[in-house]
Amino acid sequence: MKLILPLTDPALMENRLLTALPQREQQHIISNCECVELEFAEILYEPEQRIRYVYFPCNSFVSMVATLKDKDRLEVGMTGYEGMIGISVVLGISVSSLHAVVQGAGVAWRMKASQFRHELERNPTLRRKLQRYIYVMMKQRAQTAACTHFHLVEQRLARWLLMTQDRARSNELHLTQEFLSYMLGVRRVGISNAASSLNERNLITYSRGEIKIIDRPGLIEAACECYEADKEFYESIMG
Repeated sequence: MKLILPLTDPALMENRLLTALPQREQQHIISNCECVELEFAEILYEPEQRIRYVYFPCNSFVSMVATLKDKDRLEVGMTGYEGMIGISVVLGISVSSLHAVVQGAGVAWRMKASQFRHELERNPTLRRKLQRYIYVMMKQRAQTAACTHFHLVEQRLARWLLMTQDRARSNELHLTQEFLSYMLGVRRVGISNAASSLNERNLITYSRGEIKIIDRPGLIEAACECYEADKEFYESIMG
């Protein structure tokens, strides 16, 4: 991770939680942040470690990963420009319960956790906005748990690709079978079969870890209802 100057393209510096604040408050928050470049596979938090910074991703995105004692891992949430990393600090908890792993490299606003706690105390608008965001995250993680149990791998892969595309804001994604297996909690053969099926239906192209989404409406139809449910719920609470 490295500090950088803000990008010249304002759209790549936007985070929806911050842009939803009144202009004066938004500028105040950003003035107390650093602009950092997050690198792919970088670990921001590990379980039971103290949270030193919170992050507001802009054109980057981060996976929240649960790890069991036998080292099995499963992604339980993904956060990009629509949210923040470090929501437990809002609840007064200064340690993370999950791994936070950068899945999409890019820019984020970073604030010291101590400064963030101060901002929560002085800014009721920010506090209320983040409380609503926590409620959205609780609902989305419950949806993910149900999705993992009940829906087919192909449906889940389609949903996950759409979620990733939304945050990457690109039709082209670099995702190996090993990484997808890790994210979705299934064997690599399951990922291979699901990706091949989506490829045969001309929804994506997939070769050596390079995925290109060529039919987004078709991919939405192939995904389980969880994708649209998450988006609608976010907009109904945060929009």
